[in-house]
Amino acid sequence: MPLADDDLERYARHIVLREIGGPGQQALIRAKVAVVGAGGLGSPALLYLAAAGVGTITVIDDDRVGLSNLQRQVLHRDGDVGRPKVASAVDTLGALNPSVRIEPRELRLGPGNAREALEGHDLVLDGCDGSETRRLVNETCAALRIPLVSGAIGRWEGQVSVFRPWLGGPCYACLFPEAPSPDQVPACAEAGVLGALAGTIGSLMASEAVKLITGAGEPLDGRLFLWDALDAEARTIRVKKRPGCPVCARVGAGEAQL
Repeated sequence: MPLADDDLERYARHIVLREIGGPGQQALIRAKVAVVGAGGLGSPALLYLAAAGVGTITVIDDDRVGLSNLQRQVLHRDGDVGRPKVASAVDTLGALNPSVRIEPRELRLGPGNAREALEGHDLVLDGCDGSETRRLVNETCAALRIPLVSGAIGRWEGQVSVFRPWLGGPCYACLFPEAPSPDQVPACAEAGVLGALAGTIGSLMASEAVKLITGAGEPLDGRLFLWDALDAEARTIRVKKRPGCPVCARVGAGEAQL
């Protein structure tokens, strides 16, 4: 189906990119993406996914907007304090791009609802701030063979990777086989975090999502991108599948969903 005139104008800067073009933009419009967490990482990722024209975006979060969130969670405004983050997301993203369908899911992912919440999506972005939820999202995406874009930040440092273990690469559990202790990964409220760092890493997550959906470039499969904002240093390290990883052991080889 050809793009409508409004779409041609709205997405013109994508369409002229050789790696995306009209077919890639149509793929974005057809895509259904879930974003776990509408906070620091989810905010910029959601804004750029909506701006890119991703057709259906599911926002999963059970938290409410707090005043301390506004230093980095640019999806929300002062008047949203006290509201569910998913409700704020619907308003902000709808105002940015009315043609995108936003599906709010005000819930905390757990073993009893993760599969139902993520099933049927073409792609999942994980920007949550809890180790247990990260591990659950990884296990669920691996079982469903849904590509996973994972990001994390703390203090001045951030990281991004893509996991599709059925293609032979690692999963999140290959990198982090054991859950870190609270003193190893202190909460933002204790350790602090640079607000703009969330924008950098969240935007990189959105970039990886667009690449995966359109087939552009080389996604971060088997690679972990690290950004140190304090020293302005970036590096990418290779990551291999971990022998004996229980998550990967349950996933056979095959084709990616996208």
